[in-house]
Amino acid sequence: MKKEYQNGDTTVVWKPELCYHSKNCVKNLPEVFNPDNKPWIKPSNASEEALRKTIDKCPSGALSYKIDGEFPTKHQSITSIEPQANGPVLIKGKLRLKWKDGQEDLKQEVVALCRCGASSKKPFCDGTHSKIDFHAD
Repeated sequence: MKKEYQNGDTTVVWKPELCYHSKNCVKNLPEVFNPDNKPWIKPSNASEEALRKTIDKCPSGALSYKIDGEFPTKHQSITSIEPQANGPVLIKGKLRLKWKDGQEDLKQEVVALCRCGASSKKPFCDGTHSKIDFHAD
């Protein structure tokens, strides 16, 4: 599932199944990202530049954006694996996920994988680590 929200040439793309609720979006641009509102994303409340800068800080890849209908290309030659303190493992780069049924997904940005074992969206993180007081370096 994904939802899209428009502001000028910028389309905000939200994939809730990837979100692990770091709240970076809410902290950085609360006038746009407010979970108490319906819809919770109101992109017209900020400039396109402010939207893009905030979305670029999304650690899970749940938020992304298109410009004129196309995702901007990000050239990253090295795939990085970054365990987050008390949270998921972020994998950044070009990835191919192969499921046990043989289906494959290509990912080119960020994937947050569960490290606590309690996610309901395994192998992806859903933020449960913060509710169960998970601790790891």
